[in-house]
Order: sequence, then structure tokens, then C-alpha cells
Amino acid sequence: MKKYECTLCGYIYDPAEGDPDSGIAPGTAFEDIPDDWVCPLCGAGKEDFTVVE
Repeated sequence: MKKYECTLCGYIYDPAEGDPDSGIAPGTAFEDIPDDWVCPLCGAGKEDFTVVE
């Protein structure tokens, strides 16, 4: 699964780790995160994330 980076603050969403503080379980692909999820560091929406190559 691909990692995604917040273009505003640089936070990396790693599917292997998920975002437990926001209720996103480890192993959850970025595409499977609810659309209303926001960056845990800066509050940016999913549309502000890009794939880490």
C-alpha cells in the first residue's frame, strides 16, 4: 500500500500504521479512509494529500 503526504505540513500517512487516534486501524489503505478524515497535525482534508513516490 502506498504512503501519502500532506502537502501543507508534511505529515505522512502510512497504511501500515493507520491513524489510531482518529479511529483508523493499521492496514487501512488511504482510499478506504472516510472522506471526512483530516490530517492529524494540521487539519487538512484528504484532497491535500499526494502519493509518496
